Amino acid sequence: MKKPLVCSLFLVIALGTSGCGSMSSRGKSTAIGAGIGAVGGAVLTGGSAIGTVGGAAVGGVVGNQINKK
Repeated sequence: MKKPLVCSLFLVIALGTSGCGSMSSRGKSTAIGAGIGAVGGAVLTGGSAIGTVGGAAVGGVVGNQINKK
């Protein structure tokens, strides 16, 4: 049961980050932060949609601000 989920997660991450090649450094940080935040929010809330979206929003803001120049 967990193997397909883990494989799917890695596939989504690989495809999602492959589109970041032409992005600015700040854009990459925002996207990575949003992805990490979404996973963290989903884990902390047991997979609820609100927790996932909230985590993505917070992670995106944090990632954006970390690379602020």
